[in-house]
Amino acid sequence: MAGSNGKQKTARDMILSLALIGMAALVVYFLAIPHDDHSPDLKRVDYRVELLTARRAASYPVAAPEGLPSTWKATSVRFQGEDGDSWHLGFQTPDSQYVQIEQSTQKPADFIDQAGQGASATKKTERIDGRTWTRYTGGRYDALVLNGTPGSTTVVAGTASFDELTKMAAALKMQ
Repeated sequence: MAGSNGKQKTARDMILSLALIGMAALVVYFLAIPHDDHSPDLKRVDYRVELLTARRAASYPVAAPEGLPSTWKATSVRFQGEDGDSWHLGFQTPDSQYVQIEQSTQKPADFIDQAGQGASATKKTERIDGRTWTRYTGGRYDALVLNGTPGSTTVVAGTASFDELTKMAAALKMQ
């Protein structure tokens, strides 16, 4: 009988040890590991140099916003002359949504599908700052596509509402 008491004690000690380890893990989980559910603060980028480069190199008038409030944060920029003179400028909106300006000389259908992340044309058009834009929906992004720009395609797209996409489209100056 002496042997069985030792086995019970060993099993009890093992269960107590596991319980202590579990409690320690919970303490570490709740106190030491940050649990932040909002998106990280994105770094603001200065896109002036890339914009000047794109405007010198591109075969079309390059679009960039003027007069947006400082609460619109530029987060990404690139110009790729070897890839259809592709211009990209991304922004975080005041309510942490995403808006991008995309321009290219690539085949319009392919470029719009890529920039709009699979969005499809609707029959709805809008006059924004004297220019006609077509709405695209149903993809990962909603989009506005500028009509009547020979030689290039301009798309304003993102996770933002159409109101915010419209604000961006209205702020665009093409030079």
